Amino acid sequence: MSTTARLVDLITRCRAEGNFDPLVEAIPYAHFLGVRCQREADGSLLFVLPARQDNIGNPTLPALHGGAIGGFMEHAAIVHLLATMGTPRMPKTIDLSIDYLRAGHYRDCHASCTVTRQGRRVANVMISCWQENRDEPIAHARAHFLLADPDAPATVEGARG
Repeated sequence: MSTTARLVDLITRCRAEGNFDPLVEAIPYAHFLGVRCQREADGSLLFVLPARQDNIGNPTLPALHGGAIGGFMEHAAIVHLLATMGTPRMPKTIDLSIDYLRAGHYRDCHASCTVTRQGRRVANVMISCWQENRDEPIAHARAHFLLADPDAPATVEGARG
């Protein structure tokens, strides 16, 4: 079975069951961070980064590592795109810009994503990350993804070697 067929099969199963945790588990770094995915009452996806000792960057406060927060937000956007696209194509990160607004304390983080633009080849996603209060985010991010066919070689059209 091709990579595309396996991806489409996994996403189809996740959509049918309404559970995207198997998709998150298929991404090694998201699995390492402990990312979980839940459905909110309105049907939108909510991502959770559970408080774990492995994600602490400053043990004195203690505060979560900025890289763990950034990786969580990037993977939330990737899973969000895979879950909501009509025909799943592998999102490959072009750019990720994160605004860290306040310290991420040692407690669960939550993230929600909004697709601001999705074309045939590129998608733009806004990600908001908070801990106790959605109205007090600890970080915002903007991500741009190339929507690539998973079986296509990793090349850039028009690039010179």
